[in-house]
Amino acid sequence: MFRSLKNHNYRLFASGSAVSNVGGWMQRTAQDWLILDLTHGSATALGTATALQFLPMLLFGLFGGVLADRYPKRPILIVAQSMMAVLALALGLLTITGTAQEWHVYVMALTLGLISCVEIPTRQTFVVEMVGRKDLANAIALNASIFNLARVVGPAVAGVLIFVLGGTGPIFLLNALTFAAVISSLVFMRKHELNLAEPVPRAKGQLREGLRYVLSKQELLMPILLIGFVSMFAQAFSMSIALMAREVFSAGASSFGLASSMFALGALGGGLMAARRTTPSKKVLLTGALGFGSFLVAVGLAPVYPVYLALLVPAGIALITVNTAANASVQLATSPEMRGRVMGIYLLVFTGGAPLGAPLVGLLSELGGPRVGVMLSGVLVLAGTGLALLMTRMIGARRRVALATA
Repeated sequence: MFRSLKNHNYRLFASGSAVSNVGGWMQRTAQDWLILDLTHGSATALGTATALQFLPMLLFGLFGGVLADRYPKRPILIVAQSMMAVLALALGLLTITGTAQEWHVYVMALTLGLISCVEIPTRQTFVVEMVGRKDLANAIALNASIFNLARVVGPAVAGVLIFVLGGTGPIFLLNALTFAAVISSLVFMRKHELNLAEPVPRAKGQLREGLRYVLSKQELLMPILLIGFVSMFAQAFSMSIALMAREVFSAGASSFGLASSMFALGALGGGLMAARRTTPSKKVLLTGALGFGSFLVAVGLAPVYPVYLALLVPAGIALITVNTAANASVQLATSPEMRGRVMGIYLLVFTGGAPLGAPLVGLLSELGGPRVGVMLSGVLVLAGTGLALLMTRMIGARRRVALATA
């Protein structure tokens, strides 16, 4: 389950990421709470902030994948993490001084999204340079476990600190400090132990080449389409957790943090289960997607807060199952010189659906209440899973016909 941790560089990176991810989830909780305070509980404003954070990936994510193929990955990550630390520091100072406004949160979310366009595909493809192909699936699953362990700890700690410290400002400052851990891990790696990919020379048509490559391989196309439909509503689910906790069950900041942590606890368990699998399968991928959609419907129907909390656990297990299976499937089926561009496409659909899903869920929640928003999200995930399978077969069939007639 933990075999990737035998690798010195990955062990260093994982420990730094664990600290930084806790800070990141503390900030995400504080950001949601801050925008709700500034807008007096507006679900539309919360959805807008979430959408702005993911909109850049929709517009520029493919270019980030190209850069990940062209340039050494470790220096890119050091610069990107440093810029994110500065953003957290700036919003923390604005909040503490009482000058934070709604548009400040929007600007920070958008800028963070722009940096992520390059940072995320670079970080995803850097994993194989640390551990190699043999342990790639295991490292991806452990990354997901670390991420979701932070998702358990971060929101819970943030909820308590918001109450104890009387505001969200200190949370942003603490997150700025946590970036030192991951930056240090990158700086002090053993360079000679990295399995560095040969940088791809700059050339025309590299984006189109990446798109043609994905369309030509069903083992890439199906998981990318599937994760696109699932993540469109999964990315907005943390927003839905805030709305359900606050508006339906009248929970305070600490209880809201508990709800986020219960969902992440399930995701942590799902990540550890995924780490035991040597290779992902189509069956696991589909089971995770269908399970997540079904549990979203059940969460929306939860009659009382304890039942709501309990249902968040299997929802988290299902989501992390489909996420890790899709990520590993795509990376293992991709040649090294194309990995950055393919992961750019993967991450485009993974995060780029949020600008569509988050405002839609916010609008549905405004019109019909948070329960309706969550239940319809589940129904749309189930429909999207079927649509992804249908589209993969249709595109594959058209390509075979085109090749036969060529």
